[in-house]
Amino acid sequence: MAATSKSKDEKVLNSAGLRNTAQRALIMDIIRHGQGQVHLDADEVYRQAKEKQPRLSLSTVYRTLQKLKELGLIEELHFDDAHHHYEIKSPTEHHHLLCQGCGKIIEFEYPLARMIKKNVPEAKDFEITVSEVRMTGYCVNCRKKR
Repeated sequence: MAATSKSKDEKVLNSAGLRNTAQRALIMDIIRHGQGQVHLDADEVYRQAKEKQPRLSLSTVYRTLQKLKELGLIEELHFDDAHHHYEIKSPTEHHHLLCQGCGKIIEFEYPLARMIKKNVPEAKDFEITVSEVRMTGYCVNCRKKR
């Protein structure tokens, strides 16, 4: 984990009156290392965390994910009805392409909120705090298989 990310996490936790426990640090580290490759669900975070801390419980993982989400350190994404996926809260606006064949998730950056604010009259006086786009389709590999 990068020192700056760790110190930022600690500052946010401390300002909420919480300690940066080994479990919290481990869960943040697992999510951080999943960035750009995999958007992990709670079960996968638990599986990876349990390898390093065998006494860690699934309920601790769920409670920690909820608290980290409340504090704005991570984001909870809903790619399907069955799972919530987690990623580190990004300082830049980004969106997702979701392959219906293999489930691959591709992140891309596009200033959607800025474009809407500029081009949609109803949005000019509206404060956009979050924008999320999920486009589904087929990645290049799945298109070849079809």
